[in-house]
Amino acid sequence: MIIVIAKVSVIPEKKQELLELAKSVLATTRTEAGCISYSLLDNSYDPDGCMFVEEWADLASLQNHAASPHIAEWRKQSRDLLSAKTAIKIYQGDEVKL
Repeated sequence: MIIVIAKVSVIPEKKQELLELAKSVLATTRTEAGCISYSLLDNSYDPDGCMFVEEWADLASLQNHAASPHIAEWRKQSRDLLSAKTAIKIYQGDEVKL
């Protein structure tokens, strides 16, 4: 399993606009092959902080997602709402039972 944590820095007065814009990309991405989960979390303690938390079945699924037309459109539409480059960390994990 591939886990992605993408920290998004939003212009504070544009945060609601970004959250509204994200609804479409969230819904479309959740239907993609290999998508286990895809969420955008709002950090209510940080006026410019949001975070995408993603789980993918494998690296190929994530790569297909990154190259998809709706992600290209998301990047284009959200560009003017961000205050910094998105910080992305990608992890490989195995599901374990404790």
